[in-house]
Amino acid sequence: MRVEDARWPLVGREEELKAFSLAFAGRKGRGWVIHGPAGVGKSRLAEESLTIARQAGYRTGRATATAAASTVPLGAIAHLIPAGVDLSDPAKGFQTAAAALTGPQRRRWAFLVDDVHLLDATSAMLLQQLMDAGVVRLIATIRSGERVNDAVAALRDSAELQQVGLAELNQSQVERLLQTVLDGPVGRLTLYRLHISSGGNMLYLRELVLAALAAGTLTNRGGVWELAEPSLLTVRLTELIGERLASAGETGRAVLEILALCEPLSITEAIQAASLEVVTDLERAGLIRIGHDRRRSAVTLTHPLYGEVLRTQLPTLNRRAVLLAQAERIEACGARRRGDALHIATWRLAATGTADPALLAQGATLARHAHDYPQVIALLKALPDLHQTFSTRLLLGESLLELGMWEQAEAVLIKADKQASTEQEKLAATFIRTNNLFWTGARTADALAVNDAARAYIADPVGRYMLQVNEACIRTVSGQPLIGVELLKDLEHDVREAPDVNTWLQGTMMKSAGLAMRGRAREAAALAERGYAVHVQIDRQALIAHPASQLNSLVMALTEAGELTEARKIGEGAFADLLAARATLPRVWVAFHMGRAEWLAGHPAGARRWYAEAAVLAQNHGTALHPVLAGLGASAALCGDLEAAQEALSALEDHQPMGILTGEEQLCEAWILVAQGRVAQARDRLTSAAGAARGSGHITSEALLLTDIARLGGAKDVVERLAELAQQSEGALAVARSHLAAALAADDPEGLMAVSAELETMGVDLLAAEAASAAAVAWRRTGHNRRATPAAQQAATLTAHCEGARTPLLVTAESAATLTAREREIALLAATGTVSKDIAETLGLSVRTVDNHLHHAYSKLGVTTRRQLADTLGVTARISSRSGTSSP
Repeated sequence: MRVEDARWPLVGREEELKAFSLAFAGRKGRGWVIHGPAGVGKSRLAEESLTIARQAGYRTGRATATAAASTVPLGAIAHLIPAGVDLSDPAKGFQTAAAALTGPQRRRWAFLVDDVHLLDATSAMLLQQLMDAGVVRLIATIRSGERVNDAVAALRDSAELQQVGLAELNQSQVERLLQTVLDGPVGRLTLYRLHISSGGNMLYLRELVLAALAAGTLTNRGGVWELAEPSLLTVRLTELIGERLASAGETGRAVLEILALCEPLSITEAIQAASLEVVTDLERAGLIRIGHDRRRSAVTLTHPLYGEVLRTQLPTLNRRAVLLAQAERIEACGARRRGDALHIATWRLAATGTADPALLAQGATLARHAHDYPQVIALLKALPDLHQTFSTRLLLGESLLELGMWEQAEAVLIKADKQASTEQEKLAATFIRTNNLFWTGARTADALAVNDAARAYIADPVGRYMLQVNEACIRTVSGQPLIGVELLKDLEHDVREAPDVNTWLQGTMMKSAGLAMRGRAREAAALAERGYAVHVQIDRQALIAHPASQLNSLVMALTEAGELTEARKIGEGAFADLLAARATLPRVWVAFHMGRAEWLAGHPAGARRWYAEAAVLAQNHGTALHPVLAGLGASAALCGDLEAAQEALSALEDHQPMGILTGEEQLCEAWILVAQGRVAQARDRLTSAAGAARGSGHITSEALLLTDIARLGGAKDVVERLAELAQQSEGALAVARSHLAAALAADDPEGLMAVSAELETMGVDLLAAEAASAAAVAWRRTGHNRRATPAAQQAATLTAHCEGARTPLLVTAESAATLTAREREIALLAATGTVSKDIAETLGLSVRTVDNHLHHAYSKLGVTTRRQLADTLGVTARISSRSGTSSP
């Protein structure tokens, strides 16, 4: 894929462009100074404003000031001065230049001067005079923090010039920019990495993206752009940044190299490495940033790529010397700060390949509390086997688990289990080992077996209760929420009453999930909120996951309660927190539940993006692929991408179901069948899936599946059960589903419009659109066209929010109103290219009956071919030589 410069738009600069346009049109102001750091798009914005000036009737000219031209009077703008103007007498020359520029037609000029901080004094003075005389309107760019001569300073600070400040792009702007450039959504991890690596600098971002595209490491996976390679540095970027770093000088470079390996530094440490003057110059040049954290000041590099370039250019011996010197400086000061042990261990390990064992273990513990699992693994793998204790092995096994290396984790945890010498240690090993076997190894039976085996060693009632909680957690999310919630019924309300903090946190997380699956959405949400608040409060005492992991259950509970907007907001925040913390496993589940929330809202493209994000994470982590792929395939089918949906369905066969949300894994195949026009078969598949959900106690999954059956023509078969589920469930969504099925079963347009409004309020756009569409069909069928028209308009408005979703109920009222249910079912199958014989076999009819129904459908719809039929019904045609192209 080739991305041209022209495709890098001025994202986030729309307000400035609008202001330029209005000012040029109204001849307001004498110009603008666009200032900001290097690479934020100042030149692009200036170029665009010059285009606006040209469109407004101005004659335009441009100049780029350079360091070389700054030593020559008028070196940058000589080409803009009319020929024949003698500037040996400045006063007379100015008048001549002004008269020549305006001419008898009183022409208006707009001058763009890029990098005005490099402008020579004579050019600055002449531009000031031309601007003051109203001959020229100036558009100038200047890099923040640059030293300038007095004439440029006077020009820059002129009261007649508007100051336009530009900052680095924020993550939202980077996302919008990349979606425009790449013509598609970008994975959130990829977005995060590109934003962090570029620092919001548009120049660096462009280089990163182009290099990744050229190398084939930025690819479109499942409709989402994902970045594969961990390193983003390129030759071009190295050159660009090298030029920037060269301004530091030899002494300043020494400070930058320490920062590249050991940041942050205190101001005192930075000054010790050079001098106050050097540090001040580095800050003024924009190479370092001095921030404040409570009472401490911290010096860091202003851009993450500066550190990467500096590290690649440091010879091995120099690197070793810098790291050891910094470790010795911290040790000489007593290593009193909380993170000093971690830093010293890391630096000595990087410098020499080894470090004091006690320091390595202490550093690993600190890294664990920061959820920095790669650092934990690096430190503990350097620990000699002689110094490996039960605690270090447990810590190593847990960190391997968090990074998805479940087989390595299992090997380490088996050793830790054998090394356990107390009941408490046996419990700790059991909990982490069962988590590893279930969440990453997908070995539910093995996890339960390990938990059962531990009961033989645990005599203490408290310990046996903790094993019960652990069993409940596994069963809750492996297809047995009814049993899981029952086992957790005595879970303490207050963490202060619990015998173990981590057991309580784990139990709270899984109990809230189980309650949500059981339809008790309000209760689940309240418990999840309490669990999250406690986890945040005592995170340093906790040894399970990240506090944001608790929000998975909250997102699911709020979704089932019909509070989709709040669910999305919390999910987005949780994903961002987990991304920053590099916590992969819980991030898989946040993305999964966000995909499910978008699916329930009827936004298949949004759902597909979240499921694709989850699929990439799960594949890299080696976990949870079955439910994720099921969601991905269903979303692709609803978007009309049957090829991608079939790929997801095929991939499902390679992964075992986890049991979570039993029955919903059948949505993929069911909606593929719907997209193929095989609605009756889809209903059969959903009926089987709903039965499985009911048998396992997944009330919310059963309700979802039964609602889909109702939407596909089976409302009369499910209306009573959905009414029962609504009574057993909390929240508005369960009630609305019941109302929808009842209105569809009764073919009640009044009821359908009422439930459409009910669903629209919750943001369940697709069901709301389908209800309004069904109401329009019902009214038109009975001759109430006046009432049908606003219903159809309401359906169209809601459908616009559904991202191209096409379902049988969304077939336009005009094309479907006159068809009977059987005619519509046969027409949908025929529209996808299914021949009459196969339709007859599928529906248990004779071929003659099928053909008769098709003739009636063709006549009512005014079409003559199956391709026209597909266009009219809005389905994907797959016309073959067997199916023909004319009416049967």
